[in-house]
Amino acid sequence: MKYNKLGRTDLSVSEICLGTMTWGTQNSEAEAHEQMDYAFDNGINFFDTAELYPTTPPGAETYGDTETIIGTWLQKSGKRQDLILASKIAGSGRSYIRDGRPITRETIREALDASLLRLKTDYLDLYQIHWPNRGTFHFRNSWKFDASKQDREQARTSFLEKLETLGELVKEGKIRAIGLSNESTWGTMRYIDVAEEKGLPRVATLQNEYNLLYRQFDLDLAEMSHHEDVGLLAYSPLAAGLLSGKYQGGARPEGSRGAINQDLGGRLQPRQEPAVKAYLDIAKKHGLDPSQMALAFCLTRPFMASVIIGATTMDQLKTNIAAADVTLSDEVLREIAAVYRDYPMPI
Repeated sequence: MKYNKLGRTDLSVSEICLGTMTWGTQNSEAEAHEQMDYAFDNGINFFDTAELYPTTPPGAETYGDTETIIGTWLQKSGKRQDLILASKIAGSGRSYIRDGRPITRETIREALDASLLRLKTDYLDLYQIHWPNRGTFHFRNSWKFDASKQDREQARTSFLEKLETLGELVKEGKIRAIGLSNESTWGTMRYIDVAEEKGLPRVATLQNEYNLLYRQFDLDLAEMSHHEDVGLLAYSPLAAGLLSGKYQGGARPEGSRGAINQDLGGRLQPRQEPAVKAYLDIAKKHGLDPSQMALAFCLTRPFMASVIIGATTMDQLKTNIAAADVTLSDEVLREIAAVYRDYPMPI
């Protein structure tokens, strides 16, 4: 396992991060604890969660359950000091989370204190804004995103309010570093500019979707990442399981996310079929496990801080973690590049 620095902090994380969003619905507490034990024993020192989790599906009945499960493991294992633990504050839009209020000074403090209580810890290594108040092109919103509808002044002033609050929390010892999620290049740069101007905490990471089927980070975001030292924490590196091949031909394996969330957050639609097949063909031709090939590709990207994996079975977890030992040949990378040219945005 290799380790990378988070931005300009002194936090060093494994290049594979353990994602947690199925714990509490698809996975029991015992199964989640088994995953954490195995991941830690195999070099993963970075766990990522969110107050919203579990998300398969999300709801008022299960809100916060994933953090609670992690908290019982931390209490039982005594390994808190050996981990980099990340969580996120949810934005507006869900009535059961702070009555759907947006992210403000008050809600940041309220959300963080609740997360710390569930996680049974007095600090987080990385605290992230789950999505911006002004909206985002992520979550399959690329096709209808319209920034011209945003309130310009409200968008600008919100950066300072959030950063001032997060800065207070850093001074109080409740968080060590800050990150963003589902953000744009402009949004990330505004956070950086305000932080540098006001002497506030600097964004260390950006957690956005990235996989063979969704590579928007390769462009402006990648340039920003390089020049500003903001690494990508890639979520959904298997495109919610599409790149494993298990949903090909309309299959819905029992117990899978696709059997619960019928369209996998808008990903499971006809346009992805030929692209996924092309990547599966490359893996088959070169004797590679398709999931490991997809994850190993993500690990080759120069802007990658850590790839967030998720699994509902131990076999899946073991396969995904073993991707850290897979090296893709130049031929495989050329063939992947050719498929990307044919299918640049299939989801």
